[in-house]
Amino acid sequence: MKYSALSVFLNGLRGNTAWQKMWRAPDPKPQYDVIIIGGGGHGLATAYYLAKNHGITNVAVIEKSYIGSGNVGRNTTIIRSNYLLEGNNPFYELSLKLWEGLEQDFNYNAMISQRGILNLVHNDGQRDAAMRRGNAMRLHGVDAEYFDKEAVRRFAPYLDVDQSRFPIVGGLFQPRAGTVRHDAVAWGFARGADSRGVDIIQNCEVTGLRREGGRVVGVETTRGFIGARKVAMAAAGNSSRVAEMAGLKLPIETHVLQAFVSEGIKPFIDSVITYSMGHFYISQSDKGGLVFGGDIDMYNSYAQRGNLSMVEHVAEAGKTMIPRLSRMRYLRSWGGVMDMSMDGSPIIDKTPVENLFINCGWCYGGFKATPASGWCYAHLIANDAPHPLTRQMRLDRFARGNMLDEEGSGPTPNRH
Repeated sequence: MKYSALSVFLNGLRGNTAWQKMWRAPDPKPQYDVIIIGGGGHGLATAYYLAKNHGITNVAVIEKSYIGSGNVGRNTTIIRSNYLLEGNNPFYELSLKLWEGLEQDFNYNAMISQRGILNLVHNDGQRDAAMRRGNAMRLHGVDAEYFDKEAVRRFAPYLDVDQSRFPIVGGLFQPRAGTVRHDAVAWGFARGADSRGVDIIQNCEVTGLRREGGRVVGVETTRGFIGARKVAMAAAGNSSRVAEMAGLKLPIETHVLQAFVSEGIKPFIDSVITYSMGHFYISQSDKGGLVFGGDIDMYNSYAQRGNLSMVEHVAEAGKTMIPRLSRMRYLRSWGGVMDMSMDGSPIIDKTPVENLFINCGWCYGGFKATPASGWCYAHLIANDAPHPLTRQMRLDRFARGNMLDEEGSGPTPNRH
């Protein structure tokens, strides 16, 4: 059904008894044109755009748990396109433009709030890097503005600008960046894909990939074998596990990234702020809770939980940037599993195994890329050719030495 102010009003008069389920719960068919492994944001967005842009509706999204149980519901909700490199900036700007029209597109309130993001700088080197990044953004037609120290003080008076350890000397601001409710993104894409005929199959774990003559012909699952002309992986931190079923070793590592939310308080942070010296980022939700996070836990793990040393690190960085946080109480924390690539940039490509496609290596950038990832991955699957914006995100770039290293950290996944 279509959501609108009128439907809300009429259902209120009927005691809210006329609402329909957002998506069906079908049994798997014996055969599909495309099977997508992973019911997170990227997998659901891919299914949605396969149906919407390419008319491919005989599609199944297979999720081992429930929709929204993975990384798409375990992040800090930030969207932005403040990237430097040619291979990244146009892609993430496409994603931000898709975010701006997404709620009208799939008729679901994802609570998109373009409140801006301010990346703080603390020394001359960071200032020069921020200005270079801002100039690159402006050359691509992306909004960017550099704030000096006094502009930062006026914009965010709650910051400890003159702190003795890491004084703030400026910041790079992108006004169109912001936040989106993460689980609503999954629900919206799932609803949109289902309305176009896509089957969303929950509680169905993939246990193997069936190959015949060097090509994939379907997936083995806990609900039996399901055949497919094409199989597309979108399994985030579990990508290496799924790829291993096809005999592939991917250039990624899986790490834990924790996120936190505080008790609800009156609004005082009206944008997203990032603290470069401590890798701390924070925003305030509509419920009043402060949503924040920091570095990955720096060890390989598939567990969706972190450790107390990183909790301490994040708390220290937050308190250094905003002293009043010392009086706040953590309400809860959660962990996502990050597929960290060797150069810090994603992989969207065909694999050496025929009919098998890969979407992985998103590091910290997976959530903000959701619409563009689905858009470009659907293009690849439908046309057997990469989208122009993802030509530099091919799997073979690691063999060719054509790295897409946004951070300049080299082949060290935990540093990206």
